[in-house]
Amino acid sequence: MDIRATLMGLGFALMWSSAFTSARIIVADAPPISALALRFVISGLLGIAIAAGLGQKISLTRGQWFSVVVFGICQNALYLGLNFVAMQWIEAGLASIIASTMPLLVAALGWIVFRDRLSPLALAGLVTGFAGVALIMGTRLSGGVDLTGLVLCVIAALALAVATLTVRSVSGGGNLLMVVGLQMLVGAAALAPFGLAFETHVVTWSWQLVVAFIYTTLVPGLAATWVWFKLVARIGAVRASTFHFLNPFFGVTIAAVLLGESLGLFDVVGVAVVTLGILAVQLAKQRPAGPAV
Repeated sequence: MDIRATLMGLGFALMWSSAFTSARIIVADAPPISALALRFVISGLLGIAIAAGLGQKISLTRGQWFSVVVFGICQNALYLGLNFVAMQWIEAGLASIIASTMPLLVAALGWIVFRDRLSPLALAGLVTGFAGVALIMGTRLSGGVDLTGLVLCVIAALALAVATLTVRSVSGGGNLLMVVGLQMLVGAAALAPFGLAFETHVVTWSWQLVVAFIYTTLVPGLAATWVWFKLVARIGAVRASTFHFLNPFFGVTIAAVLLGESLGLFDVVGVAVVTLGILAVQLAKQRPAGPAV
């Protein structure tokens, strides 16, 4: 892997992980579902406009339209929507750790549902990763973490894992930025009715809220997506996915620095264990799987 690809991977992991901290700032002063729906509208329209400028058209394959609907609902509406709602009650660092387990959940569900073969390294990674999550959860539960927010984050991670498995056989077919923009508009359409029906639209305006909203819209929303596709084109999806192992570390570090969230010894150890588990699972994808486990 060359230096440029390494820097791109680090940049993607940093941008993706920072989204939880900016989201935490947003939901403290604005209705979460409506704010996220507005973010999707802006990001989606910008993405479509940029894609059109690059010559991409809304002429997608059947598999791509399937991806637009599935990921628009599962990733944007369910995964991000539930995380935004949950972060009214739980810390950004904890939300990022739960979300970071998605590669572990994909591997586990693939093994259980589709009977995917797991190498010894992948199996060890699953056990290690979930042990780290259990350590963190045990500490947080004893410390009085809000169960509603915790459950919503777990459901969100499961929704994204199911979506990933559902469309894993769908080919790319080009027009990637156009697909991403359309997915965001689907997410906005799915979230908007709930925001209108169930939320009180009171916003406490501040420069922190404005900066966080602009940052979330442009950086995790568009820039991270663009860097990810560039990275995949450069080194392939399997090798690129290895950078996901950095997400737990970056997520809790950014939340601690910018939001002052506390980190206990068991949190640090748990993050390290989860990180090693995700790395093992991702590295196992780069080598042929052994006999079915």
